[in-house]
Amino acid sequence: MRASDNTPATVPGAASVPRLKSTVSVDARTGRLVRVMVPVPAARPHKVRQPTAPDPAIQALVAKTANDYNVSPALVNSVIDVESGFNPLAVSWKGAQGIMQLMPATARRFGVSDAFDVKQNVEGGVRYLRFLRDTFKDDQLAIAAYNAGEGAVTKYNGIPPYPETVSYVKKVGQRYEAAKKTAAAVTQKTEMEARAQQAVAQPPPEEQQPPLVTFYDEHGRLHMVTQQ
Repeated sequence: MRASDNTPATVPGAASVPRLKSTVSVDARTGRLVRVMVPVPAARPHKVRQPTAPDPAIQALVAKTANDYNVSPALVNSVIDVESGFNPLAVSWKGAQGIMQLMPATARRFGVSDAFDVKQNVEGGVRYLRFLRDTFKDDQLAIAAYNAGEGAVTKYNGIPPYPETVSYVKKVGQRYEAAKKTAAAVTQKTEMEARAQQAVAQPPPEEQQPPLVTFYDEHGRLHMVTQQ
């Protein structure tokens, strides 16, 4: 006979009371079936990793390197966020290493001798992204190739139909679009503030008054009129 699991429902506010379940077993002394209540081990709370903001020094490095190679910093940040969550020591089960998750062959190809050196890794990853954008002339295809390799994108003449790659392109694309919108909003706000400060700094132009003309009439009286 299989033991039944009749776990009672938990009651709000009763976290200190152990949960019990009933089970049926054979009494070794009498040979009869008996039902006993045994405690259920408390489940460990699930730890949710809280997102952390990237190190400002890393953000500055990414921005400078991206600008040096004429790649959008928003695109690079989006790739890093999905690849490693800005963890310079990340290693994937496939062997990708560092903050931009470079495979050893890709690292060597772009001059990276130490994939865990953040500066080298970022420069290698940005150079690879620039190469992919120059090759495919399309951000989505460059993102797909970063995940699946340029050979796969060339083979399928588009985003490879790999579930991992399709999901990867979607995740990076969503972050990239959100980052571009945020950057555009910040730029617009900055320009508006600059125009407002400029308007305050410059006094309004003085109103030009028409010239005043004076003359005496035939009776010797003085007249003063504005010239239209």
